[in-house]
Amino acid sequence: MAYKVGTKCVQSGWKPKNGEPRQLPIYQSTTFKYDSSDEMGRLFDLEEEGYFYTRLQNPTNDYVAAKICDMEGGYAAMLTSSGQAANFFAVFNICEAGDHFIASSSIYGGTFNLFGTTMKKMGIECTFVDNDITEEELDKCFKPNTKAVFGETITNPTVSIFDIEKFARVAHRHGVPLIVDNTFATPINCRPFEWGADIVTHSTTKYMDGHASGVGGCIVDSGNFDWLAHADKFPGLTTPDESYHGIIYAEKFGKGAYITKATSQLMRDFGSIQSPQNAFYLNLGLDSLEVRMQRHCANALAVAKFLKASDKVAWIHYADLEDDPNHALAQKYCPNGTCGVIAFGLKGDRNTAVKFMDSLQMISIVTHVADSKTCLLHPASHTHRQLTDEQLREAGISPDLIRLSVGIEDVDDIIADLRQGLEQI
Repeated sequence: MAYKVGTKCVQSGWKPKNGEPRQLPIYQSTTFKYDSSDEMGRLFDLEEEGYFYTRLQNPTNDYVAAKICDMEGGYAAMLTSSGQAANFFAVFNICEAGDHFIASSSIYGGTFNLFGTTMKKMGIECTFVDNDITEEELDKCFKPNTKAVFGETITNPTVSIFDIEKFARVAHRHGVPLIVDNTFATPINCRPFEWGADIVTHSTTKYMDGHASGVGGCIVDSGNFDWLAHADKFPGLTTPDESYHGIIYAEKFGKGAYITKATSQLMRDFGSIQSPQNAFYLNLGLDSLEVRMQRHCANALAVAKFLKASDKVAWIHYADLEDDPNHALAQKYCPNGTCGVIAFGLKGDRNTAVKFMDSLQMISIVTHVADSKTCLLHPASHTHRQLTDEQLREAGISPDLIRLSVGIEDVDDIIADLRQGLEQI
């Protein structure tokens, strides 16, 4: 029976058999016992499926990954220790020294630094492009060694909408996959595979967990990209892996090749596993994801309308507002709402933003975003405080930008706190 995504939030993943616990168990163990050396050997040879060491795989994690995979409409998935780890693995699984990939310049600052600085030190080059780049201009960014294209469904912190179909079309024209970070939209509000994306990543720390209780990430593969059709571009998947007895992942595992390689090779070597305890918390958060996203979006739209009407607000970006530049794209990709995150600026300077935030009583100033409690952040004063105003603009962040993450409290109380805060400036 085919379920809708809201039902999958609750029912997918762990399916207890007769007499088994109804709630997903926490397999809090580093290792798993087998009766014979031969059984263990077959696991290490990837001849059989099973568990031997939690650094690679753990049953609790795999059941939660299976739930997220079903929600996204994917073929296979894996959990990671963080969203950063998920984005690194997603790209590094198909890129190596000497390779190149393309990414939207509007992505989260941590991912931007990962791609533009850290991976550059590893010999992997990234070209950053504007979200509104034309297909013709994007075509010119590809090189013979380009291996992937990357973007965020809803960008952090500028909350613009990524045109998935456009970027997928160009990526496929050049024989490479499109990787989309779907953290802010979640599969409740957007399913990138339906628009041509090949691989989806998540920081499960955000809406999926929903309660700021555990850090984690996830990679979901659609199983749609044909690695063998572009074998020369992806030798890691289409030529023998000598570290695993010469296995050719694309031939042996078919649609499961990408996640199998990421698990058996990258997770083996980097060990960025999500703890089973955090996966358990994540699973609890997923149960209520649909109803929480509905509340986040409804609250955020009401807050956005309030801020837009204030004479102390200089500008606001929230794609669900009808006059927002990204509204048409939001209607296309997220017709039921985008997310609960709003970007806006106040009339004044950095000190104005600081005074406003310090005057809030219920709304918290925290680095986090996208959980049940309303919170906010001023990048120029916090995460990007080392940058000048000019450097901020170069990074696509205006110096007055405030990122407001609208929670699931009563919206009248959220607005009342914002109103009294605005009255202080």
